[in-house]
Amino acid sequence: MANKTQPTDHSPNQFLESLENPAQKVDARILLEMMQRITGEPAIMWGEAIVGFGRYHYRYASGREGDWMLTGFSPRKGSLSVYVMPGFECYQQELKQLGPMKTGKSCLYIKRLSDIDLDVLEYIIADSVSKMRAKSEAGSA
Repeated sequence: MANKTQPTDHSPNQFLESLENPAQKVDARILLEMMQRITGEPAIMWGEAIVGFGRYHYRYASGREGDWMLTGFSPRKGSLSVYVMPGFECYQQELKQLGPMKTGKSCLYIKRLSDIDLDVLEYIIADSVSKMRAKSEAGSA
């Protein structure tokens, strides 16, 4: 069984232009540029509201497998969701330096980029992309 959220042919730029909150639109453009630079990949819409970059294939012991983005973000109503696929266990020190945020399993929730240290965010994203690429190449994503 694969993910129900799949890449689409919708335009990430049109999606970002449709955002109603001007500050969120600016933050989304900053993340778009940062993630493109880090991954060297173009932005692709995953589903209706996730802007993703790159791709890796995963296969679990249960037999479930599919493709997912290396990193991405989604401008949600209350915050920006930034996807850090390896999770946050190895980023505890960086999270202390980042600024106000919350975490989920692989999501970093940030209200405004102006509240956090962008250099720390860039490090976390770049390192997570590197880890996911290495895992994917080893066949254990």
